[in-house]
Parts: sequence; C-alpha cells; structure tokens
Amino acid sequence: MKNPLPILYILAVLLSASTEGWCADFQKGWDAFNNEDYTAAFQEWKPLAEQGDAKAQFLVGMMYSDGTGVPPDYKEAITWYRLAAEQGYALAQNNLGLMYYEGQGAIQDYTLARKWLQLSAGQGVPEAQFLLGWMYYKGQGVPRDYKEASQWLRLAADQGLAVAQTNLGLMFLRGQGIPQDPTEAFKWFRHAAEQGEGIAQMNLGLMYFKGRGVPQDYKEAANWYWFAADQGIPSAQAKLGMMYEYGHGVFQDYVSAYMWYSLGALQGHKIAREHRDILKKKTSPSQIEVAQQLAREWLVKHRGISMFLP
Repeated sequence: MKNPLPILYILAVLLSASTEGWCADFQKGWDAFNNEDYTAAFQEWKPLAEQGDAKAQFLVGMMYSDGTGVPPDYKEAITWYRLAAEQGYALAQNNLGLMYYEGQGAIQDYTLARKWLQLSAGQGVPEAQFLLGWMYYKGQGVPRDYKEASQWLRLAADQGLAVAQTNLGLMFLRGQGIPQDPTEAFKWFRHAAEQGEGIAQMNLGLMYFKGRGVPQDYKEAANWYWFAADQGIPSAQAKLGMMYEYGHGVFQDYVSAYMWYSLGALQGHKIAREHRDILKKKTSPSQIEVAQQLAREWLVKHRGISMFLP
C-alpha cells in the first residue's frame, strides 16, 4: 500500500462549480486568486470567513495550511477548517481530517481524523474515501478491516482517484477483503497508470511480464517499466535495467541497463546495485562512461542535481 496523500488543494471542485450566487467580494477574491494575487484574495475572503461563510472559511484555512498569501500556520488552518467543517462543508472536513491524521497544527489523532474523514467521505469526496479506506487497511484508529477498506477504496477509484485505483488493484492482486482477481487488478492498475501513477505503471509492467491478468508481453512490460522508472521509482529502474540487460521486450543494451541500474542503486535499491556490479564485469569502460553520463543527464533533468556515479 502507498502512503496516504498529503494535505491537498481541492480547488477542482470549486473551479467546476457554478459561480452563481457568489457575492461580489467572494468573486473579487476568486479573480485575485486566479491572477496569483494571493494576498488580495486572502484580504477579500477573510472578512467573509469571519462572517461565517463556509466556503471562505475553507479557502482561508487552505491558504494558511499552504502559506499562500499569508505565512504558513497550521493551527490557524485547523481553526478555519473546523469552522467550515462544522457547517458540513465536505472539503473542509476532508482537510481537517488530513491534518489530524498527519498531526499538523494539532496532536496526531486518528480518532478525530476518522470522524472528519467519514463525514467528508459520506459526501463523496474521493480523497477522504481513499484515506478512510487506508485507515481501515492499516488499522489506524479503527480495527483493521480489509473488506471495509476495499469498499472505500472502490468508491474513490470509481471517481477516478489514481492512488485509490492503484491500491484497489493491489488488494485484488492479493485477495485482501475481496476475491483474488488478477484481471480486476490489471484493470485498476491500467486506469491509474494511464493517469501517470508510477506505482501502477510499475505493477502494470510486472503483470505484462508475468502474464498475470493479461497475456504475457515483454514489450508492453518494458514500456510500462520505462514510464515508472522515468518517474524515479527505484524498483522500476531495476526491472527496466534487467529488460535491457537480457533483451526482454527491447534490444539488448548494456549501456541502458547500466544507466538504469545505477539510478536505482543510487536510491539504495539492493537488486539494482547487485546487477550493476555484475554487469560492470562484462561491460567495457567506454560503455560504462556513456551509461554514467546518461544517468547524470537524467539526474540533472529530473532532480536538478549533478553528481559522480560509480
């Protein structure tokens, strides 16, 4: 299972909502926010929040939690989220639950986290549904219950939340709380992978490689491993290195194999390091030099760093 989501902006809901009925001051704040004048947006929304407008309270809390337009202040964020949450505002309930879950602005409290996430999840917020499912999966603040976890994950997955789709796929793959079904696992991994979710891309590659839930296809496996590896997932970098080393689904290429092994090893992946060291014995110094240069270029492009690689 992946770690839970960090505190999120959930502006997409507001952006897609009708602006009909918004007061002039709220609209001024919205226009300022969209123009990246966050200080002006805060100044428009704060008085509305003080007057009890739940949407404004949520946005003020969001700006405090992220330090947008004001210095970051988690305690202030919790204060404003709670005011909106107590009015039944689902997005505020979600963010308040997340803050209690992570212990930001308050002592970590899984019981309070579950309370607010349950209310938000019941109103259909997919991030809340996912994290509530995660808590049931891990037994955090509730007894561990895979069946309950899978039900909440499915609700979030059905709404297109990639992290929920990935973890639901893992539960189908393992038969946790639901019947084991590699075909269903593949389906959910595919949905998440197509949204760019790296762990799903790696698992999709693994299923193509092993022929689980789908006919075996090394070329497709290498393709999905590449997407995950290019996002920096070390296990995918190790697997992609193996594909190049042995010519599975790609032309055999020791330079590319050494490059991907090196990147995985740099993140502490044991198998990547072991394979790199073995490959080093059958690769020429000039090939190693090219592979190291390619790895350095990848690091500069994706991580903004330049460093020596063995």
